[in-house]
Amino acid sequence: MVDDKTVRYIAALARLHIEAADEGKFARELEAILHYVEKLGVLDVTAVKPTSHVLDVENVFRDDAVKPGLSQEQALAFSVDKLNGSYKVPRVIE
Repeated sequence: MVDDKTVRYIAALARLHIEAADEGKFARELEAILHYVEKLGVLDVTAVKPTSHVLDVENVFRDDAVKPGLSQEQALAFSVDKLNGSYKVPRVIE
């Protein structure tokens, strides 16, 4: 059974603020959800193939193709500051 302590714990994990007056309501709702999930557990799914998507989806991405990029000089032309062929940036670690 889901009690108020469990509701507070789940709310803390989800970083949710729940008023004390609402804890009982959420406990009942969580309890109902768990009972529903238990009902699903008795279904025979041995003939159901595992799937990650309910629709047949084919690869929708384009094929990778090598394309010319910027030369080092072209890329560094956009730099505010450079040093020895690289971008020079402010130190972020002491």
